[in-house]
Amino acid sequence: MGIPSQDVLNKVYGEDAERAAERLSALAARYDEAFGAGDPEYFTASGRTEIIGNHTDHNGGKILCASITMDSIGAAQKTDDGVVTIWSEGYPEAIVVDTNAIDKIAHGGGSTTLVAGMLEATAKRGFKIGGFNAVCSSEVIPSAGVSSSASFEMLVCEMINHLYNDDAIERADYARIGQYAENVWWDKASGLMDQMACAVGGTILLDFSDGVKYEKVDFGFDELDHDLVIVNTGKGHADLSAEYSSVPNEMHDVAAALGVKNLCESNEDAVLANLAELREKCGDRAVLRALHYFEEVKRVEAAEAAINAGDKAKVLDIITASGRSSWEWLQNAVVPGMPEEEPIPMALALTELYLRKIGAGAFRLHGGGFAGVIMCVIPKAETAGYVDYMAGYFGRENVYLTNIRQTGAACLGKA
Repeated sequence: MGIPSQDVLNKVYGEDAERAAERLSALAARYDEAFGAGDPEYFTASGRTEIIGNHTDHNGGKILCASITMDSIGAAQKTDDGVVTIWSEGYPEAIVVDTNAIDKIAHGGGSTTLVAGMLEATAKRGFKIGGFNAVCSSEVIPSAGVSSSASFEMLVCEMINHLYNDDAIERADYARIGQYAENVWWDKASGLMDQMACAVGGTILLDFSDGVKYEKVDFGFDELDHDLVIVNTGKGHADLSAEYSSVPNEMHDVAAALGVKNLCESNEDAVLANLAELREKCGDRAVLRALHYFEEVKRVEAAEAAINAGDKAKVLDIITASGRSSWEWLQNAVVPGMPEEEPIPMALALTELYLRKIGAGAFRLHGGGFAGVIMCVIPKAETAGYVDYMAGYFGRENVYLTNIRQTGAACLGKA
């Protein structure tokens, strides 16, 4: 069984097309092994980087984010039995969901639950669902803040869209489908940013104040002669759902105390005018998180203005300022009550020491926080040195050189 054409791979993967071909060839072999000879189509969905806008999506805020070169890939073919069967590399059992008996699957954690929730959400939004056989593989770091789950969700959405809906489902619907599965079936207070960044491709400006609005932004680190380096601190956040959920929950508590549903319906002045009452009612951390929200949205707007004015280098300073706010105001750099284990601050401190020596670059906590990864935007001339430096502390296998890619979720076609 063959793989998509070299022209297609060159367009999506650029200089990594040869490695992508190797990955897809291995995927084709696994499809044959799992389902026998067939004629599947191939799919991709990227991971994502959050540039500025940490924890603003769930309260109607703004975010600057992008798809990255790490991606999930899949091969899938329709079936007539209404059963979705997905073999995912590294997992001993297949995900199996009968689209005619979704209600028989229990809510909770796990990939089967996630796929069932997505299929239910797709049908509820008025789109078609049906059976298919698929195999998947991912190089998106799991449980680490670059959205491995959202990448998988958007990969499955792309399969459902292409196989059963003639590519008619909008990217915003992809995001809502993934969010529904996480919120309703996983009981995880997920926003929409992860899914949108994985699905759309390139750098995008997201505005959640009235639904989901997005626009493409002409911004990349390559044009600043910088690289994006992701450092996995070695501690995943798969078991930190309570800490992750506390962020939107506490912001919503402050919003409710201000008489609104989401913080986007109020403003920073209202928080300051009612500070004593909010501290008493919601607690200091919740108020600090609300203040972070308003300041973070301002930073996204400042970055947008800088890009439009042609001062793209200014975005690097805003990235670092955003990271400091996440650490100090949002307080999602450490897990409360665990001072003996603080991998995110350790990685940030080591990075700050390095960047201080070279006098350049930007860095920040990345993603949901509490554990997982940090990001560093570093001049290309210094990349190798920084990679060696961080590899000495976290292991070379945990330091990833990546980039922004223009393709989010897509069908790569047939062989």
